[in-house]
Amino acid sequence: MSTKSKVLNILESNRGRAVSGQDLAEKMGISRTAINKAVKSLRKEGFPIMASPRRGYTLSNQSDVLSIPAIRAHLDTETSEIPIELYRSVTSTNDKARELATFGPAIPSRAVVIANEQTAGRGRLGRSFYSPADTGIYMSFLIKPEFDISHAGLITTAAATAVVSAIENLTELDPEIKWVNDVYLNNKKICGILTEAVSDFETGTIQYLVVGIGINCSTRNFPKDIAECGGSLTDSDEAFFRNALVAEVINQFIPLTHHLEERKFLDSYRKHSMVIGREIQVYKGGIDSGEGQAARAKDIDDNGGLVVEYKDGTKETLATGEISIRLSE
Repeated sequence: MSTKSKVLNILESNRGRAVSGQDLAEKMGISRTAINKAVKSLRKEGFPIMASPRRGYTLSNQSDVLSIPAIRAHLDTETSEIPIELYRSVTSTNDKARELATFGPAIPSRAVVIANEQTAGRGRLGRSFYSPADTGIYMSFLIKPEFDISHAGLITTAAATAVVSAIENLTELDPEIKWVNDVYLNNKKICGILTEAVSDFETGTIQYLVVGIGINCSTRNFPKDIAECGGSLTDSDEAFFRNALVAEVINQFIPLTHHLEERKFLDSYRKHSMVIGREIQVYKGGIDSGEGQAARAKDIDDNGGLVVEYKDGTKETLATGEISIRLSE
């Protein structure tokens, strides 16, 4: 661990309380000059660290800069040792996770990649995902399947349930799930989920699943093409404490991945559905494929599929893939 990371670790564990430069130097066995240099570097990265000649250094309680020490401070016992990679900016966390799985060192069955910004974030069916710096959470889980791969479609359903639970646990908000991979708040999309596979070309087997999650925390000024449908968890300028939300998503999601085939999360998924019981349009080739087919959403089946009934009375269970739905007015 670098000097800068060690200083941040100590300041995070004493957030809101001053730690003297002398104490930092003695704990780390380095000079006061090295401590000062590390603090200056952290400030350049955006960490609000105050300095007082008589008291020392204090990391503000209002700091919302993503950091591994701050994330780990909120993790449960079960998730406390999960490997975490954190970046200031990446093309997409899914790309970084795939790279880690393919070219990185040996990793355990679960890991997470997090970024403060994505320059080429993407969603289902090749769509882009707006991912500006400092206002959102962009994270991807690497999951080594311990379950029958035929049930892999449940991963996205579990991820959506985990996001909703995390938001409810930390706020007084009431998010909803739009089948299959979007989370909405007040009829605005605040979260998208993209699940991809990392395959072994020699054996043709799936080595890892990559589950990307993007959450708009305080994002504003959306591009014109999504300005009407894009939303955020808060419109406030105050810090949202993204570290706590990242940790809670990890806390909620990782246990579900170990017991995926038990499907215990499906009741919560159904409860939070904004689709069940409503009139929808079904697009078999995606929204841009042409005219949709009118139907009524009836239920979510035990594999996460959407059960719909068409106008002629026939029923069908929709699976993920090239299928999209749109709520009717």
